[in-house]
Amino acid sequence: MDHDDPAEALTALRERRPGLVEILQAAAGSGLAAYAVWALLLQPGFRRVPLRLQVPYVGASARQVEHVLSLLRGRPGKMVDLGSGDGRIVLAAHQCGLRPAVGYELNPWLVGLARLHAWRAGCSGSVCYHRKDLWKVNLRDCHNVSVFLAPSVLPLLEDKLQVELPAGARVVSGRFPLPTWQPVAVVGEGLDRVWAYDVHGTGPAVPSCGVPIKAIPKSTSTSIPRTVV
Repeated sequence: MDHDDPAEALTALRERRPGLVEILQAAAGSGLAAYAVWALLLQPGFRRVPLRLQVPYVGASARQVEHVLSLLRGRPGKMVDLGSGDGRIVLAAHQCGLRPAVGYELNPWLVGLARLHAWRAGCSGSVCYHRKDLWKVNLRDCHNVSVFLAPSVLPLLEDKLQVELPAGARVVSGRFPLPTWQPVAVVGEGLDRVWAYDVHGTGPAVPSCGVPIKAIPKSTSTSIPRTVV
């Protein structure tokens, strides 16, 4: 075979079985590439956050966004998404009438991506995305909150929500429920499941909008009697 022929050389390379060393090198290279993406895109800002409070980014699915909106649609007052990622929940909330809608995200790359999505949707001047640690956000004027966070931080989040949220506020948690609060409604199945919680406390009450939670088919939701948080 003439090895100067590119076509023949490519054919021979495809037919040759890789050895163990080559497989290990490829695996190592893939791992380094994945780490590089994490370090450049997802890690900035995390170095300032204690390890136990760090939450990896996993974008919400279309079904998860739909379920969040089904539990918040029609409610008055400010809506915030804590750890808003690429901003899809905030943008969808604004488009369905939840206003103002605000996202808080520590990663600057994701904040930029969220603003790009808002601009492409023609909502860049209407929705707000802030680069800020969610643990430093003051929630006293927030009446609708969505969170898609890791189970390890939810107990601490409960304390923050209970202290800061006004009476009548609603919290919707995706993928994982709040560990000790009792939900007023559950929608979806598996990783698409979301839980709604109503806050009862001494803070300023949000005015009633008279819009109940929409009925969801039994196969995708579970209604739970209201209890005091």
